[in-house]
Amino acid sequence: MLFDPSRQQREQPSLLIVLHQERSTPGRVGQILVEKGYRLDIRRPALGDDLPTTLEKHAGAIIFGGPMSANDPHDYVKAEIDWLRVPLKENKPFLGICLGAQMLSKHLGGKVEADRDGKVEIGWYPLHATEHGRLLMPHWPKMVYHFHREGFELPRGAELLASGETYPNQAYRYGKNAWGLQFHAELTRAMMHSWVVRGAQRFGMPNAQVGSQHLEGRMLFDTPLRAWLGNFLDLVFEGKAQR
Repeated sequence: MLFDPSRQQREQPSLLIVLHQERSTPGRVGQILVEKGYRLDIRRPALGDDLPTTLEKHAGAIIFGGPMSANDPHDYVKAEIDWLRVPLKENKPFLGICLGAQMLSKHLGGKVEADRDGKVEIGWYPLHATEHGRLLMPHWPKMVYHFHREGFELPRGAELLASGETYPNQAYRYGKNAWGLQFHAELTRAMMHSWVVRGAQRFGMPNAQVGSQHLEGRMLFDTPLRAWLGNFLDLVFEGKAQR
């Protein structure tokens, strides 16, 4: 099912959603949040949308991924990274997914860079929860989906929640309300098919998986990933730790 903004009601609490391409959607993150009673305020700074100077009218914010790098010189990339001072200063829940997590790391003084051997994570790869991660959520997916060529340095003062093999920093929390994920739990089936078609030229990169492995992996690993996502969004935006 695609995200349907018509299901939203004006009286619902609003979450700021930052996307980076004209056809991008918040996927099942959006679906789950709407089901939980949130209204999504979608902005696309890459296409000229402004970001609010305060989140006083929002319950939190999410910056999603995109094909660009947090190191790119584009004005909107720099503006998004700088804008992260807003949720941090106001202590509003913030979630960065892939590019969004890298932007948060960079805002906090961390580096965003590729693996020294040129390896990417494109496909399904193992995830290992840390002790901090298990204390917050006892059940993490064993395999998660990736589509990236760069990773982030763990910012000073952040807690690592989950790690991986090629890119060790996969999930973290900074303070009480800022979170970053390197992997993608938001893809619907339609989104994954689109990414496999549009991103096929990257499947020959070191450590990348071919398209059939992406789709086969979804059948094997997606059910626990989706269940985890619903619980994780409860933790981020409603403070509901899982026991």
